[in-house]
Amino acid sequence: MNQDHNQEMIPISPDDQLNFKCSSENSCFNDCCRDLNQFLTPYDILRLKTNLDIKSNIFLKKYTSFHNGPESGLPIITFKPDPASKNACPFVTEKGCSVYADRPASCRIYPLARAISRSRKTGEITEYFALIKEPHCKGFNNKNNLTAGQWIKTQDVDEYNEKNDKLMEIISLKNRIIPGALDKISSDKFYLACYDLDTFRNKILNEGLLDDYSIPDHVLSEIKDNDLALLDLGISWVKNFLFGINMEFV
Repeated sequence: MNQDHNQEMIPISPDDQLNFKCSSENSCFNDCCRDLNQFLTPYDILRLKTNLDIKSNIFLKKYTSFHNGPESGLPIITFKPDPASKNACPFVTEKGCSVYADRPASCRIYPLARAISRSRKTGEITEYFALIKEPHCKGFNNKNNLTAGQWIKTQDVDEYNEKNDKLMEIISLKNRIIPGALDKISSDKFYLACYDLDTFRNKILNEGLLDDYSIPDHVLSEIKDNDLALLDLGISWVKNFLFGINMEFV
């Protein structure tokens, strides 16, 4: 969200009280949607391009910028900066978010930040949360009588977390096994499979991209019109070409 160097990050548990309510009645309304340096996950992009009813390559070209992650070395996508709008989110309006139903995970969970750790033995995921306190935000003046955990459930973020945690697994593997930036070919494959889903689909179905992998017919049939299945296939392919993990088909 808003990258304010004065913001505080305060650890918080799901059982702790969260006195926060974002509202158009707050004098700071929409301020957190400006001065952005916000990265987008593959699932964020899937939801946004679907909301706008455009192809992924068009969405990426029009609204985003490409970077290499300074820590992970993986391609990352952020909203394209627009100095004329003070780097506002391209979807913020005077009335609020124009894509609210499909807003990114980081917007949904704000003013919280979420991190995870995964057990190497069991694969079990443990969640950690921090409260982001920014000087401009007036939402903390409102009481909602909810714990942090209860508030998170109101934000419809579970499916985002499920998909985004698969990306976090790739980042964790990458940091352990292949430190540093990816080579150009691997970076392009990652970008294609995780972010540019519609082009990925076309290359699979019409250009034989994954013909050497013996993709089951039911999977090929499902990915024709199911972006979630396509993203799962893309993540499985990324794990295969980066780490040699066998592709899994459901």
